[in-house]
Amino acid sequence: MHTVKEAALMTGLTEHAVRFYTDKGLVPSVQRNKNNIRLFNEESINWLYGIKCLKQTGMQIENIKTYVDLCLEGDSTVPQRFAIIKEYKEIALVQLEEAKQRVAHLEETTHHYQAILENRIPDTTNPIKWGIDRKDAGSGPVIRK
Repeated sequence: MHTVKEAALMTGLTEHAVRFYTDKGLVPSVQRNKNNIRLFNEESINWLYGIKCLKQTGMQIENIKTYVDLCLEGDSTVPQRFAIIKEYKEIALVQLEEAKQRVAHLEETTHHYQAILENRIPDTTNPIKWGIDRKDAGSGPVIRK
């Protein structure tokens, strides 16, 4: 059995989040000792991992609770659970593509700054240096949407 602190370390959640999720009824297998201290077994840790994953997709606590309740109802709810997971998988895929675009932009920007540091190009990234009548106005940073 694991304490809140251990469960937090194992899952990468904060202790506050572990307590919050258990208080919201999202970890049905959590147990309590005679002093009412939360104790987590491997099943509880699995619930926490699942909750963390769903939360990272942007799923609201109420929807996670619905998912947990469906799991507890058993096999008859597999179609509903499948639909929920499929929806949030699509959301996660969009988030992944957005993250890849951010990384690509940062990679491009680091190359640009490296060139500035090596004196290969002038610094056109600083808005302080942007003049209204600049001759090199077209060489400023690329604005992305």
